[in-house]
Amino acid sequence: MSERKIDGPTGVETTEHEWDGIRELDNPLPRWWLWTWYATIAAAVVYWVLMPAWPGLHGYTRGVLHQSDRVKVVHDLADLKALRGAEGAQLQTASLEQIERDPKLQAYAMAAGQALFGDNCATCHGQGGTGGKGYPNLRDDVWLWGGSLEQIQHTITYGVRTGEPGAANTQMPAFGRDQMLKDGQIDDLTEYVLALSRRPANPAAAARATPLFAEQCASCHGPLGKGDQARGIPNLTDSEWLYGSRREDIRDQIVNGRGGVMPTWGKRFDPQTIKALTVYIHANAGGQ
Repeated sequence: MSERKIDGPTGVETTEHEWDGIRELDNPLPRWWLWTWYATIAAAVVYWVLMPAWPGLHGYTRGVLHQSDRVKVVHDLADLKALRGAEGAQLQTASLEQIERDPKLQAYAMAAGQALFGDNCATCHGQGGTGGKGYPNLRDDVWLWGGSLEQIQHTITYGVRTGEPGAANTQMPAFGRDQMLKDGQIDDLTEYVLALSRRPANPAAAARATPLFAEQCASCHGPLGKGDQARGIPNLTDSEWLYGSRREDIRDQIVNGRGGVMPTWGKRFDPQTIKALTVYIHANAGGQ
């Protein structure tokens, strides 16, 4: 065995590893590091004795403390269920207005509603409830089917265009797809709708579409285009557009007559769950 070389400047043996003219010194590990390492080994041995640790063919070592995270989770869930059961029972008997007036009940409903919204509603309406093209914004004060507590509860319970009893059900005709109007008429009607919302439009085309709007659209949207919230008919004079506000978007809506479907949550959730979701949505919405 050859003797190790000694580094001249430091007097320390080298490991004989050298790279780019730099030699590696064989310095001993610091005492504090060694004692820390020994302590972690000792702690691991103590843990193996006290806690479940080693797997076996038919189970695992239980440890002298008989600790079980699975049992702890079961107990925690049972405690949580008992707590929620008491407050959930209060939600069931209290009216929506009483829930909003009671700080404790409202806090519980808001917490439960937020979790429910994230799991079931955010897929369409967005995590913050701001919606998107074809999906209503639940944070503003524009409500097709009404934004009061009772109206929100009804919409959640029965849904929209599901075919279920009680569900809201209006449909915008597909004037172009079903060949109810010609392309030129649809173009003129698009300009008329743009003019209703006080945006730049072709005045001659809008004038040509005036009798057409009265004949085809006023029965639902009203002679002034103000809509009808009770029937879920949009107001065409404001700046809120579910399927987009561009000229192309409005024309596409006239041609294809789109209408989304809101699930009937009353078949999936119990009444107190729907109340919690209603209070959460109403508290985060504007207006009504």
